[in-house]
Amino acid sequence: MDPMLLMMIPLFAAMYFFMIRPQQKQKKKDAEMRNSLQVGSEITTIGGIVGKVIRVQDDFITFETGEDRVRIKTTRWAVRAVGKATEEPQDQGTLQQ
Repeated sequence: MDPMLLMMIPLFAAMYFFMIRPQQKQKKKDAEMRNSLQVGSEITTIGGIVGKVIRVQDDFITFETGEDRVRIKTTRWAVRAVGKATEEPQDQGTLQQ
């Protein structure tokens, strides 16, 4: 066999295990997260908008933002994260010197 071909096989195997496979796992994890959306879920979109889901349709979701209850309809793929977007900082007490 050609020595160049023998060097290419491990290179492609390494590319698969370090680049392609992790990307496929992340894509599957994101799809599961988006398919698990339910009414009442707290979400963050890819644009950084935070809100609470009020309606889930086929490929669309409607969510409310803020206290003024603005409703936004978007596609499922635009959801970046489900859950609390930001945690409230806990009081660490006062600094003593």
